[in-house]
Amino acid sequence: MSNTKLSNKQIALSILTFIICQIMLFLVMFITMLINTDWHILSFIEANTNSVITVAVSSVILSIIIFIYFFTENKAVLAKYSKIVEIYMILYITVLVTNVIGKYVSPTARPLLYFPLAIAMFFKRREAIFLTVIYGFQMFIFNWFLNITTGALDNFQALDSFTGLLTMFCGGVLGIFLLKGIKTRIGCVIIALVLFIPTIIINVVMPLTSIVNDNLFKIVELVLFSMLDCIFSVLMFLFLTPVFETLFSELTPFRLRELTSDNAKLMKKLKQHALGTYNHCVVVAQLAEACASAIDEDPELARAAAYYHDIGKLKNPEMFAENQSEYDLHKELTPELSVDIIRSHAREGAKLINKYRLPEFFADIAVQHHGTLPIKYFYAKALKMSDGELNVANYSYPGPTPTSKIAAIIMIADASEAAVRSLSDRSPEKVASLVSSLVEERMNLDQFVDCNITMRELTIVTQTVTNQLAGVYHSRVKYPKLVLTRK
Repeated sequence: MSNTKLSNKQIALSILTFIICQIMLFLVMFITMLINTDWHILSFIEANTNSVITVAVSSVILSIIIFIYFFTENKAVLAKYSKIVEIYMILYITVLVTNVIGKYVSPTARPLLYFPLAIAMFFKRREAIFLTVIYGFQMFIFNWFLNITTGALDNFQALDSFTGLLTMFCGGVLGIFLLKGIKTRIGCVIIALVLFIPTIIINVVMPLTSIVNDNLFKIVELVLFSMLDCIFSVLMFLFLTPVFETLFSELTPFRLRELTSDNAKLMKKLKQHALGTYNHCVVVAQLAEACASAIDEDPELARAAAYYHDIGKLKNPEMFAENQSEYDLHKELTPELSVDIIRSHAREGAKLINKYRLPEFFADIAVQHHGTLPIKYFYAKALKMSDGELNVANYSYPGPTPTSKIAAIIMIADASEAAVRSLSDRSPEKVASLVSSLVEERMNLDQFVDCNITMRELTIVTQTVTNQLAGVYHSRVKYPKLVLTRK
């Protein structure tokens, strides 16, 4: 059950979005009927008014079911109206393309499996299966309506609606499960090969009794067109996924890997102008990925967000310890000015991420990974220079505190990596003690109250960070002071 709460205004706007999207779906259906009736649409509707009404009412009912599902199971989708539009955009494309290919190539070659693959990429598995079932019924009703009204029930095409429905259910659900383990685009080609099996079986076995005189040519044709279904579906998926990534700021494994490659613009700048920060971000990304995997969060997303958590340090890289040489520029500044410079990197990071049109989630991590923690070094320095007490809030980050588990992970990983790097004794015991104290300090300062991370998960994160850092900064055998010369 979704914990997201919707205001009355949000509910009204989500309903309005559904209504507009449904009207657009009717328009798409009208266009497909134009294509399938050779542009004799008016006489077609006049002769089949009852069937048209049946299809329209059925479509509205299915849309209402989708709304009820998200209202009860995942209100976050309704709160983000672009997600509703995204579902219908995928549906529009699928309906148009499948009908065009069905008319001008073959009904068996229709890329029915594109919809479940696309939905599985942008939504969770449970939602993808549900939407695939709804879309299967939608296509079945629409195709059955076309077959009846065009007189196709008297020939081999009478089974198209049923084979399409089974292909959607069996092949679609199989594709949804397979897609979870795919991290590269070449893996999508492998999915196409696997989906050949159920698609060919369904399209060949079901109409087998309708094939007259064991028509071998018809069987070969069905096999070839079934393969085209899988090929067209995967090609559409590969071609259109980057479009949806851009239009709806989707974070697919493909895009996340592109954003963390050395060719990414901000990564190039960070590596060139703030090499110390870049190295720090690489280690934090490794820690975040391991921790996210340990508590069943998205490791790819955690890794990518960690790469950009300190991107704001590009503004004044020399003011941060990891980028400095032997001289500390803060010696020339007051503690107050130093605090302003240090804490500004969180805000500047979010600005830079928005400027380069990177995911909003990265900007959230940039401003949340220090929460409302005090910058203790300069607070202590200010205390030494003052006679009375100081307001610690003036020497703290403005927040907000982490609002997601990944933000909490990156907060812990960021602090732990920096602190362990400064240790002279990096034995496993010392690392474990330091990481535990950092996590406990953040709990005492209420840094995790706005995210739903549990005590058990914090324990796992602490252990994971400790193990990872102990491996990164393990002790080494001292090399003998021996100079060799050529004989």
